[in-house]
Amino acid sequence: MSDTPTTQLAQPPAQDGRAPLQTEQAAREASGAHPYGRYLEEFEVGDVYKHWPAKTVTEADDHLFCLLTMNHHPLHINDVYAAKSQQGRNVVVGPLVYSLALGMSVSDVSGKAIANLATEELMHPAPVFHGDTLFCESEVLERRESQSKPDRGTVRVHTRVFNQDGTLVAEFKRVVLVPRRHPGGVGAEGNVE
Repeated sequence: MSDTPTTQLAQPPAQDGRAPLQTEQAAREASGAHPYGRYLEEFEVGDVYKHWPAKTVTEADDHLFCLLTMNHHPLHINDVYAAKSQQGRNVVVGPLVYSLALGMSVSDVSGKAIANLATEELMHPAPVFHGDTLFCESEVLERRESQSKPDRGTVRVHTRVFNQDGTLVAEFKRVVLVPRRHPGGVGAEGNVE
């Protein structure tokens, strides 16, 4: 490991007014990322976790995922076909992008989960190409304690996936059932029936 500091490329602000995409581990950890998973009490509505590490998607990743899932669409695995498409090159299969983003968020969101209950509003607004590096962040939308089981509650998050240029390439919301650190304690918002 080198003692030489790394430099962050200057990124322009996003079109929607967000701060520039942070690509360095220290900056992403400073957003609130911490050891594997959280208890219900640790989630605060409005918090944004900038997950680390990022992931560069290789051609091998894409081809293996396509073969494992039996998705043989030529846009993903055939260079000649893809070169004639509107994108002009292979596009990474969407379920791989979602799976990577979900996996990247586990240590911050669902690392202590009892169960993943729902995925909602999955969208792919821009393509991902071989060699793109994915950065993910999750915003806490809702935290609710269970009325029937005082040892748990649900958390709803909105996960966004950006490429190395700060382009939004995927997003989804999900609901996770997580344990409470102190069953029956105070501080959770709302109730789960």
